[in-house]
Amino acid sequence: MRLPHLGRILVVAHKELLQLRRDRLTIGMMVALPLMQLVLFGYAIDTDVRHLPTVVYDTDRSAASRDLARRLEVTGYYDLVDHARDYADIQAAFRSGKAGVALVIPARYGADLARGRAAHVQLLVDGSDPQTVASASTTAASVTGQLAAQRGAARLATGVRPQTIDVATSILYNPDLRTAVYIVPGLVGVILTLTMVMFTSMAIVRERERGTLEQLIVSPVQSVELVIGKIAPYILIGYVQMTLILVVGTQLFDVPLAGSLPLLYLLASLFIAGNLALGLLFSTLARTQQQAMQMSFFFLLPNILLSGFMFPFAGMPRFAQILSTGLPLTHFLRIIRGIVLKGSGFAELAPEVLALAIILTALVVLTSLRFRKKLG
Repeated sequence: MRLPHLGRILVVAHKELLQLRRDRLTIGMMVALPLMQLVLFGYAIDTDVRHLPTVVYDTDRSAASRDLARRLEVTGYYDLVDHARDYADIQAAFRSGKAGVALVIPARYGADLARGRAAHVQLLVDGSDPQTVASASTTAASVTGQLAAQRGAARLATGVRPQTIDVATSILYNPDLRTAVYIVPGLVGVILTLTMVMFTSMAIVRERERGTLEQLIVSPVQSVELVIGKIAPYILIGYVQMTLILVVGTQLFDVPLAGSLPLLYLLASLFIAGNLALGLLFSTLARTQQQAMQMSFFFLLPNILLSGFMFPFAGMPRFAQILSTGLPLTHFLRIIRGIVLKGSGFAELAPEVLALAIILTALVVLTSLRFRKKLG
């Protein structure tokens, strides 16, 4: 066996570099992927959850109760989005995703403070996202503790016993804060995104590499018909995958199913079709199956990081939240977690359904325009 020759190695390496230089898409992704990871991990992802959408149910309606709400808001951890009239309003805000925290101030809260008695408030937190619970409860306890200390110090100077403000935290939908309850429904969306985009991203490229694209070109099939025809078989595959994950999740991890399963399957069709259309769009852009697969993995990263699957949506900066609204997974996670964990209905999920429908329509139109019935 001959020893490796440095000259021959350099010749092969030079040839490989020349081929790589011609593949501009691969070079672009090699540069863009680490930069995107750096930006997302270093700036967009923040596990210190702030700006939690919060509703206030104030039955006291006193200056003291309004002062408490303002103190919570100025911490930056709570955004007061609405005032609830009763507990039904709170439930509706939680099921629709409008709020994740509710502050309940009972009657006589201000009177108890004025008389030096212990005051009580209730904090309701959406436990379907366990990462928000600690931020919400810890900050509320800190704010009320500081408020009680300030008022108590003034009263102590007069010889009156210091007062306390007790915060009773109630966790809804996932009271045990089990991670599986939060993760398993999200895995449905992540796995469907990965497989559906990857399957169809190679569809047109495969036709081109096999030489069968010419048959499609000379056929009477229109571009829209081709796109829909390519998508349809994989929708069934997506439903099979979704069913397997839900069955295993409910049986093995004891994930609850609070809402309507038919509604979930109906709305999932928009998400599955949207990912398939996106895969076809990648297929029209790529020249080889390898490029199509690279695009699929390139798309998967922002989905995991920005959609709310791993990191709380409320913890992301504004620009990242705006970017994530264009991701189908962002809206589907709210739909599936709302139905599975909270029992949300169609009316409460209508904004997410509308967003998915718009994304699907745009992807189908764009893919149809990209696919020209001619050899690429």
